[in-house]
Amino acid sequence: MIVLRKTLAALAAVLLALAAAGVAAQAQSMPQLGRDYVRLDPPRPVASGDKIEVIEFFYYGCPVCYELEPALARWVFNGPASVTLRRVPALATDNWDNFAKLFYTLEATGHLARLHWPVYDNFHFDGVKLNEEAVMVNWASHNGVDREKFISAYRSPEIQAKLVMARAMTRNYEIKGVPSIVVDGKFVTSARMAGGTRELMQLVDQLVELARRERAQ
Repeated sequence: MIVLRKTLAALAAVLLALAAAGVAAQAQSMPQLGRDYVRLDPPRPVASGDKIEVIEFFYYGCPVCYELEPALARWVFNGPASVTLRRVPALATDNWDNFAKLFYTLEATGHLARLHWPVYDNFHFDGVKLNEEAVMVNWASHNGVDREKFISAYRSPEIQAKLVMARAMTRNYEIKGVPSIVVDGKFVTSARMAGGTRELMQLVDQLVELARRERAQ
């Protein structure tokens, strides 16, 4: 009996230790405010209605944004219909304007979905200077975009207005670097805070769940 009691006591101690380790591991895996993300106070309004809004602030000239794009594209493809992604070119400096105008021009001419990734790839991998207007016009034409329509859109007041909006959003969401991701107008994180691009998308999943729980309260 004494041996049996000692055995049961030892087993109970092991189970308690395992349970404590599990709780500690779960706590470590949860996003930590101030380390993994910051909370916007007050929250910014979302344009997604019942869906969880995820905004990516990016810059075509950023190599980490280039690294993130395949993982982000897979995340969008495999993600639930209850989450929607919005891309916004960050405008931390006037030197970023041309790339932002390229993004909005491709969007306005209906070619963004097809050419968003090639912009990254041709600039970073092939060395095409797509932040120069003459080069991007030739590149767009070579990739099936009507030259005159591209130029007209690129120089239009509508595209200029979108730049004003993007610059205001960069300030309003307190974006400090790229790539940064805002979840549901509340949580801001980045590849730097997450520790890498792969970790960033895992963190975004956790923040989406946190946003979903807060919406349900």
